Amino acid sequence: MPTSSTESSRSTASGRSPEHVAIIMDGNGRWAQARGLPRFEGHRRGVEAVRGAVRSAIDFGIRYLTIYSFSSENWSRPAEEVAMLMGLLRRWIRNDLAELHGADVRVRVIGQRAGLAPDIAALLDEAETVTHANRGLNLIVAFNYGARQEIVEAARSLAREAAQGRLDPARIDIDMFASRLGAPEAPDPDLIIRTSGEQRLSNFLLWQAAYAELVFLPIHWPDFDRAAFESALAQFAGRERRFGGAGGATPVKSVS
Repeated sequence: MPTSSTESSRSTASGRSPEHVAIIMDGNGRWAQARGLPRFEGHRRGVEAVRGAVRSAIDFGIRYLTIYSFSSENWSRPAEEVAMLMGLLRRWIRNDLAELHGADVRVRVIGQRAGLAPDIAALLDEAETVTHANRGLNLIVAFNYGARQEIVEAARSLAREAAQGRLDPARIDIDMFASRLGAPEAPDPDLIIRTSGEQRLSNFLLWQAAYAELVFLPIHWPDFDRAAFESALAQFAGRERRFGGAGGATPVKSVS
């Protein structure tokens, strides 16, 4: 059974090690452009960086790792690039699922499934089904994901129940709302890392990021390695997390 959000935050605050790390993997295209390479090579090297990040997360004892693999806004990219990204996703799941399963990794996918190519949807379902009983690292893949849409869907879910008379709106609180988000079993992220030097969340985990520590690294995603991961963790360890209190206070929890 997952650790409660309250317990995990207290543990993190005292142990200086994040239980949940989320990563905005930015800069594949710019990495390739700086080297005179096609964008495809940047995305391919980005997949290798994902593999390394998963291994590092396991080694560091992190319980939850969320990666922002494809946003709902990414569909506006050139059709050729989108097709290339879908191809990389297919290959990543087909090639890596057995290794992830063997490492006791549980894969969870958040984001919209409607409208996806049938084979993509089937692969996402397969990854979740095959690894469902695993108890090691929880790898949450945000695919076709947008935080605003996630929040809207949660509100719609509660509104439907209220309209049907099955829910008193006065009973809706933070925990109940959070239970309707994409991965309610996961605690809020303690640490959010973004590569490429950009300093924004880009519609990623907006609700869950309320008390996350943010670390922005100047390197592009394909250059994210174990040392970069350790650097981000060291920055996290050096911060005092007050959660709106006067020092080390436990935040109001948003996960039931």
